[in-house]
Amino acid sequence: MAERKPIEGVTIEKTEKLIEDTLAFMPEKAAKKRRPHVGANEPSASPCAVKSNRKIVPGVMSQRGCAYAGAKGVVWGPIRDMVHVSHGPIGCGVYSWGTRRNLVQGIPGITSFPLDFTSDFQERDIVYGGDIKLEKLLREADELFPLNKGLSVLSECPVGLIGDDINAVTKKMEKELDKLVVPCNCEGFRGVSQSLGHHISNDSIRDFVIGKREFDEEPGPYDIALIGDYNIGGDVWAAKPILEEMGLNVKAIWTGDGEIEKIAATYQVKLNVIHCYRSMNYMCKVMEEKWNIPWIEYNFFGPTKIAESIRAIAERFDDTIKEKGEQVIAKYTPMAEEIIAQYKPRLDGKTAMLFVGGLRPRHTVGAYEDLGIQVTGTGYEFAHQDDYDRTAPEMAKGTIIYDDVSEFELERYVETMKPDLVGSGIKEKYVFQKAGIPFRQMHSWDYSGPYHGYEGFKIFARDIDMAINSPTWKLVKSPF
Repeated sequence: MAERKPIEGVTIEKTEKLIEDTLAFMPEKAAKKRRPHVGANEPSASPCAVKSNRKIVPGVMSQRGCAYAGAKGVVWGPIRDMVHVSHGPIGCGVYSWGTRRNLVQGIPGITSFPLDFTSDFQERDIVYGGDIKLEKLLREADELFPLNKGLSVLSECPVGLIGDDINAVTKKMEKELDKLVVPCNCEGFRGVSQSLGHHISNDSIRDFVIGKREFDEEPGPYDIALIGDYNIGGDVWAAKPILEEMGLNVKAIWTGDGEIEKIAATYQVKLNVIHCYRSMNYMCKVMEEKWNIPWIEYNFFGPTKIAESIRAIAERFDDTIKEKGEQVIAKYTPMAEEIIAQYKPRLDGKTAMLFVGGLRPRHTVGAYEDLGIQVTGTGYEFAHQDDYDRTAPEMAKGTIIYDDVSEFELERYVETMKPDLVGSGIKEKYVFQKAGIPFRQMHSWDYSGPYHGYEGFKIFARDIDMAINSPTWKLVKSPF
């Protein structure tokens, strides 16, 4: 990968000074703990110097989610044909229900179940345990919605504190109901962030799901699974057709608009293509070790990365797929060039700073660059070292990289670097908009989308242009 061209006015020296000036406002102990988690990018360095996946510093604001959020909101919740039970107080279940815009097909209550199921823990359950209540809930849910293909049980914090044995309950109920009933011990206090919730969920799929079903059709040489796409704003529905136009047969999707029995049969595919590395690399590695299924990362944000990914995926197959891959690129390149011709004159030379979870801090960089926008800062809420090692080459030298950045730090960096756009989450959205800074909510595409694929790039370009070039900003005087 060629190193990014330097960004005018951005140097390692200036960025390091900005970091030190920002940390100087903190108490000495907090500054010492935060220092390893932010740095000026050096693309050639390996590993990336920015440290991650550490416990949050008490008193320093964090935007992370918990293990339960990673399990319910990311991995299990998007599976459309299961009943997902939040075992614990009602708040977690309600706030994790339908908040990430994981779009699904089907008839609600018949073939899909985008509903909120919770055991609604009360004081009595804390004292006497909730096992019996959970059994009753699972029976009632299955009776009310008999066409479900399985049930998952996701434990909240009190369940781990009082020691409810959800594994024993689910084992009993699976036998009684004669369908998959899967435990996920994802109490929110576990781990340092929601990343552990992803891992626990992957382990529960490994232990209780995969290998228990087979596909109806005979396996074919072009069978693949789409891993780590959660159909935010319809992203799966934009990415899957491209892979199918290449001649590939997408047999299962993990887990946006996914189906549990197809997930259980994924061990029969020939290749796993993974989008969100952070949330699903564990299962890709399990399938590689146990069933010899290779896997490859791909990126469908922006035409440059889409073309690179199509060619990389096609290389894993024969000349038929390679030829069809080139045909797909040739078919959609004129459309992409038309979009760039329309929006790049309005966006060329603009800058953006990102702070999101999952894969977006690095995967979307290429899409911004396709429009002429330079990304001067990026970072993750719950990344690990391998995420930052993959991020550094995507960023120009001297740009700022930050892990689990606090609101105070991010505001200071934005104030100094003065980006034309901030792309982050809902917790940051109104802070920067009220400061007169264009903003896009990059967790759930700000109620827009999809942003994947060629069709998604058209929507992405439109949304970024609307955000940056809205005449509204002329009416707001930024304090920065």
